[in-house]
Amino acid sequence: MKDKKAIKTKLEKIKDNYENKFNLFEVIIMIFIAGVFGLIIGSILSYKSGSSLDLESKDKVQEFISTYHNIVDNYYDKVDEDKLIEAAIAGMVESLDDPYSSFMNNNESESFNETIKGSYIGIGVTVSFEENNNKIIEVLKDSGAAKAGLKVGDIIIKINGKDVSHTLSSDLSKMIKGKENTKVKVTVLRNNKEKTYTITRTTIELTSASSKILEKNNKNIGYLQISNISSTTYSQVKKQLKSMEAKKITSLIIDLRNNPGGQLSQANKILDIFFDNKTVLYQIESKTTKTKIYAENKDKKNYPIAIIINNESASAAEIIASCFKDNYKKSYIVGEKSYGKGTVQKAIELKSGISFKYTSQKWLTSKGKWLNEKGLTPDYEVFNSNEYKENPKDELDSQLQKALEILTEKK
Repeated sequence: MKDKKAIKTKLEKIKDNYENKFNLFEVIIMIFIAGVFGLIIGSILSYKSGSSLDLESKDKVQEFISTYHNIVDNYYDKVDEDKLIEAAIAGMVESLDDPYSSFMNNNESESFNETIKGSYIGIGVTVSFEENNNKIIEVLKDSGAAKAGLKVGDIIIKINGKDVSHTLSSDLSKMIKGKENTKVKVTVLRNNKEKTYTITRTTIELTSASSKILEKNNKNIGYLQISNISSTTYSQVKKQLKSMEAKKITSLIIDLRNNPGGQLSQANKILDIFFDNKTVLYQIESKTTKTKIYAENKDKKNYPIAIIINNESASAAEIIASCFKDNYKKSYIVGEKSYGKGTVQKAIELKSGISFKYTSQKWLTSKGKWLNEKGLTPDYEVFNSNEYKENPKDELDSQLQKALEILTEKK
């Protein structure tokens, strides 16, 4: 009886955690597919007797619950229930044997969320742990750190008066971050003298798109680099492109090299800039359905565009490149064959801070091809030399120079 009450109490807490984000049916499907620990599944089964799970599945879930309670109640030593649950979730995700399905602890989950959101709340510095010191290697423009006076080369030795001289950067980051508009005291060592700064934490937007104008053969060619695709990437791309078009560019280079992908919704918006609503951008296939994703814009671009890719261009970056290859008449793909990631993941974050992601769909090109483990083959295959890798200057960048050559010679 005591076990039943304990289970019911935990079930009610779990139900409250998810009730604000999902309806009950979505919770059932999400948790069962993702393999969330037995207590959650048990709670849903007891809460809704009309569950879609069959009897065999229910029996297996009950075995899981039984195992959990046997260990908690009868193991000879004290059991950390949080670690037990985390291990159960991690084990179930790992059993999928899928390189893109993974379990993330609190630190990994926080880092993943920052990458996807494209922003974080902090002071705006990048720190490298070198020779047992936390050295500032970048201070973002207009950040709290920049306004307070922190400089590249400063060594952080205290946070709010606490010695952090030998603290790893990942732990240091937790101490520096906090709620927006709160303050943190950072003491640094500069020229062998200690200086303490009081800095206001603000939202820091991570840069995922940058641009410049390149000149060749008396033509202005826009250069747009997209390093990853987060929640803020579309707005950055739109702003950068508007600025370049105001300077009368005749053509454009989109550099997707080393871009691991990111949010599909942002890839859609980026492609909407260039394609009209008659264009199939890509297709999504699940266990039961296949859906064509169309552009939503009424207008489209017409100037020549070269896309540069390499073997680290993956996922949503490959979606963008393949869409141009299939649908944009004046486009040219330059570089190396892309990575070949043709699947889509869904991420689930739990109240405890841990999260996991699992593959839920696969994506196909506009014409229905699956590039998984195959990659996208460029129109012009070009490899960069070791000299460029050691000294990455534009004039040594064979892939960039080929893109410029194509855009300035093609009519």
